[in-house]
Order: sequence, then C-alpha cells, then structure tokens
Amino acid sequence: QVHLVESGGGLVQPGGSLRLSCVASGTIFRLNDMGWYRQAPGKERELVATITTGGITTYGDSVKGRFAISRDNAKKTIYVQMNSLKSEDTAVYYCTADIQWGGHASARMHFWGQGTQVTVSS
Repeated sequence: QVHLVESGGGLVQPGGSLRLSCVASGTIFRLNDMGWYRQAPGKERELVATITTGGITTYGDSVKGRFAISRDNAKKTIYVQMNSLKSEDTAVYYCTADIQWGGHASARMHFWGQGTQVTVSS
C-alpha cells in the first residue's frame, strides 16, 4: 500500500510564507515525478508545481516566482516553499506522485494525498 501524507498547511496573512511537506510511504519500488496541485472552493484543481527525480521543476503560471518545489529522495519527501502568499492562494493543496510499486513498469500509477488546507487571509 502506498500513502502520501501532506502537512504544513494553516492560516497565514497575505505576504506571508508557508512550507508544505509530503511524505510517501508504503510499498515503493521507484518514486518518480512528484508534485503539488491545489483546489479552491468552486474551482478546478490546478497545477502548482512538479519536480522530476532529477530535480527538474515546472510551475503553474499563478505561482511562478513565489513558490519553490524541492525533494529529498532519501526521505521520499517533497516540499513546496510558498512565499508572498496571496488570498488567491487559498485552497486545499494536494500532493501527487508517480510511483512504481512492483518490479515491472506496469506496476505504476499516480497516487494522491488527502490534502492540506492553506488559508491566506487578514
């Protein structure tokens, strides 16, 4: 069984910062690309950032220059440092990971965490 657990969400004032963490655990043969998505009430889930095993990153347009994704492969953990937060960043943030759990490449799929709430408000 594979589990992704997010943490680090909370309430922060506009202009503040938060760092979210996501830890992968369980039966993991290979941990591939990982990333963060977010979903605000009444809106579609959108890309925040992704990072490959080699550290190549991609960011959604709305967070470029403010957020930074990173990973610690030894800890099977990814982070997103969120700076200069805006009210528009308020959402549930979900961790996702492309995980191979068996020795064959077909034993591979995306997994999702349960999400952590980020609220940016005065």
